[in-house]
Amino acid sequence: PKVKAQLEERENKKYATFKAVEFRSQVVAGRNYFIKVQVDDDEFVHLRVFQSLPHENKPLALSSYQTNKARHDELAYF
Repeated sequence: PKVKAQLEERENKKYATFKAVEFRSQVVAGRNYFIKVQVDDDEFVHLRVFQSLPHENKPLALSSYQTNKARHDELAYF
């Protein structure tokens, strides 16, 4: 829910559907998650979400995103 709100704010758009269908992760000084999210019947967005190390006690942060993706688009690191 927190990441959805961050995306909606950046895009100035509300998503009735917001269903993660695939993800990858990358260990950094914390962890990056790459998530494919279905936002409409045939519309998807790719998200990069950063989770800091536990001792930093920070919320998940939407680092970057890509819109206008399709179900078959590869979820790649960006």
